[in-house]
Amino acid sequence: MPLENRLKEYRAKLNINQSELGKRAGVSRQTISLIERGDYSPSVVLALKLAKIFESRVEDIFTYIEEGENEK
Repeated sequence: MPLENRLKEYRAKLNINQSELGKRAGVSRQTISLIERGDYSPSVVLALKLAKIFESRVEDIFTYIEEGENEK
């Protein structure tokens, strides 16, 4: 997927598990797990919620990688 994230790293800084982050964001633990693994891209609304939870910017947590950009 072209969206990389640092969600696990930010979650560790708050010392919370996937379930707790899911509760705070209004999603399931499974959704948080899928996002962390890169198997699911969050909606804009969810990305904004997560950034607010971490008192951070969306672009600090999520990075869009153009196709072929990693192949250099």
